[in-house]
Amino acid sequence: MENVRPHASRHARQAAPLQIRSAKTDKQNYTTEIITAGGLPPAVNMLTISEEPSMIHIFKMHDTNIVLDVNSGAVHILDDLAYSILEQFTNGLPDEADLMGNAMIRKLIGEHGEDEVLGVFSELKELKNMGQLFSDDPYEDYFSKQAQAHESQPIVKALCLHIAHDCNLRCRYCFASTGDFGTKRSLMSSQTGKRAIDFLIEKSASRRNLEVDFFGGEPLLNFEVVKEIVLYALEREKETGKNFRFTITTNAVLLNEDNMKFINEHMGNVVLSIDGRPQVNDAMRFRVDGRGTYADILPQIMEMAASRKQDNYYVRGTFTRENLDFSRDVIHLADLGFKQISIEPVVAAKESGFDIRQEDLPTLFREYENLALEYVNRYRDGNGFNFFHFMMDLDQGPCVIKRMKGCGSGNEYLAVTPEGDLYPCHQFVGMDQFLMGNVNLSKDVNMEIHQMFVKHNIYTKPECGRCWAKFFCSGGCAANAWQFNNCLDKPYDIGCELERKRLECALWAKAVEFQEE
Repeated sequence: MENVRPHASRHARQAAPLQIRSAKTDKQNYTTEIITAGGLPPAVNMLTISEEPSMIHIFKMHDTNIVLDVNSGAVHILDDLAYSILEQFTNGLPDEADLMGNAMIRKLIGEHGEDEVLGVFSELKELKNMGQLFSDDPYEDYFSKQAQAHESQPIVKALCLHIAHDCNLRCRYCFASTGDFGTKRSLMSSQTGKRAIDFLIEKSASRRNLEVDFFGGEPLLNFEVVKEIVLYALEREKETGKNFRFTITTNAVLLNEDNMKFINEHMGNVVLSIDGRPQVNDAMRFRVDGRGTYADILPQIMEMAASRKQDNYYVRGTFTRENLDFSRDVIHLADLGFKQISIEPVVAAKESGFDIRQEDLPTLFREYENLALEYVNRYRDGNGFNFFHFMMDLDQGPCVIKRMKGCGSGNEYLAVTPEGDLYPCHQFVGMDQFLMGNVNLSKDVNMEIHQMFVKHNIYTKPECGRCWAKFFCSGGCAANAWQFNNCLDKPYDIGCELERKRLECALWAKAVEFQEE
């Protein structure tokens, strides 16, 4: 791959170029060398989404001026003058002859002098000429045509096995109707689990690396079957040349020495559910008899994290309208010593009392910005932790196909119920209109439903096409789009707002990281 020499100027600075290798083309991506982050008042500055195909996103955070060139992935740190100029032309740079027609430019010339302003403008034009500002989108034509293509049976690489449609908790916000997904309480048999493994092997075609997530409900209620399925898959590995990676999600109530040992020997990742502070956790996550869980599960979760050397796990929580100060829950978990943390916004029905609303967004934006500052400061102090939504790989990152099409639900990724029914993902389970087949009856899937999902990408969704974050979020969650809009092509708007803010925080944190290396 040919490297473009990084641009150096007094007004827009970057570090050495980074590369993202995609399935179709090699694509340059750049990050910046950030200026020192001085006094740190949080700021919310979300500009109007551009209607033009050549897009930038320009924002301020913690006294730092940042611009993302959407199509190239270039990230630049600007001084105040460069920011003020670019802020006037977010849909494209004008010719120099038209520059003077802008009132703000004339004001800046009065403050800084014509030579200085024109010099900065020239530097911005140079970035554009280098393909690092207002760059063209190289993928739209290809993916727009691909959306019309008709594919054969899906090539599946991951299954979410609903090992238990039952749970020993009664969490108030549970999307799975306290574990039974609105159907009936049941456990997967080893026979159905093994048939699911056979299905995955057959439908994976030439793919070698396959993933199986054990999910519920609560998987530890049916852990003997989990073990049988894992061992069966490992035997099939030897016959087929496949490589299985297993994950399990648990509320940790039934964690003990024996199942921890098996999980550590065989699971590539484990997700441990806890919402943060004791009072927050126990207000939402409690047993059938109403008792809270924090005091009981914390020792097991800490032991599990320590046994995995603080890696290849997540403590995963949910925040609701009842704890909009969720950053305190993240910090609480970090103070306990956890190094891998994810706290997610609830996705709850409107007016449920738990749902995040438009009027909550300014508070949540400040929470994310304050958390980003604490996140960076703790890394500076040698006591850092990973927060899932702030982890951004500008060096490699997902391949271009995943950037355009997302998680692969209904195509590469399917969910299997205890009875063997197939659905596009775990959040569609129980919706009869999305039933795709049954592993106990056939290896084929419903092609009409499959086509509903496979044709979608960021270019089939009008809101995504206009959004600066499209290459990071990949069009958002299909299940959330369906839940709130009854349409796979219309994203969940509050989810989009929160994702954009998290990405701004992640870009800021990444820029600090590169500057301080």
